[in-house]
Amino acid sequence: MSSPNGQMAPLLFITGASSGIGQALAARYAQAGWRLALVARRGALLQQWCAEQGWPASQWAVYEADVRDLAQIQIAAQACLQQQGVPDVVVANAGISVGIDLSYQEDLAVLKDLLDTNVLGLAATFQPFIDAMKQRRSGYLVGMASVASVRGLPGHAGYCAAKGAVVQLCETLRGELQAHGVKVVTLAPGYIDTPLTRENDYPMPFLMNAADFAEQAFRAIQQGVRWRVIPWQMGVVASIMRWLPRGLFDRIVGAQQHRKKRRRSDP
Repeated sequence: MSSPNGQMAPLLFITGASSGIGQALAARYAQAGWRLALVARRGALLQQWCAEQGWPASQWAVYEADVRDLAQIQIAAQACLQQQGVPDVVVANAGISVGIDLSYQEDLAVLKDLLDTNVLGLAATFQPFIDAMKQRRSGYLVGMASVASVRGLPGHAGYCAAKGAVVQLCETLRGELQAHGVKVVTLAPGYIDTPLTRENDYPMPFLMNAADFAEQAFRAIQQGVRWRVIPWQMGVVASIMRWLPRGLFDRIVGAQQHRKKRRRSDP
């Protein structure tokens, strides 16, 4: 697929593309005329969704992979490089959210799953493209963090730890790659209306439509921002949370009722 000037249209590589934020971002990039390399565990479902959009076959390709499986994500990345070329934007979007209680031995395995998916999966998504982007001296690596990365929240130790690690990993890569022309963008969604959050049984302030999130995320990536909380209202909340003295923060969160969440995953 070529752009109007005859050049190859830019390419997006995104994981967790079969629903929620990932699907909304894929649709936004397609609207802008980008080619798509879409990764998800549920490849058949993603294929069906793409076919229903009426996009030209040359605009998109689907790669079935679980980001927790390093071999699978490597195979998907190499297939993308061979068939579609070096992406202009790589979005490590796939992730899971689940509450844990570390007084339970079995939740150690849940913690491992959270870290494998949200942190190792992000690193494995970026890794195959870093050298190619450095050689080309352009590209964007986009990590999907969360407002939950700002402070530790009772009942969410694993998720907060994982998304905090995403922020630090992206910040480190940003420093390593800036001299090579490669930008690293960290996005921190608040509450976004997706199949995942619809299962929540607690208040979700400033809940945002997935398409509206995708529009703002698209603009933030195009601008090459270092860090962006979406929606902005949650950015204010995040700033307050970050600067609250530890003693006051502990008293506030310690007074809340916290229930262990069920597992929720981005495909």
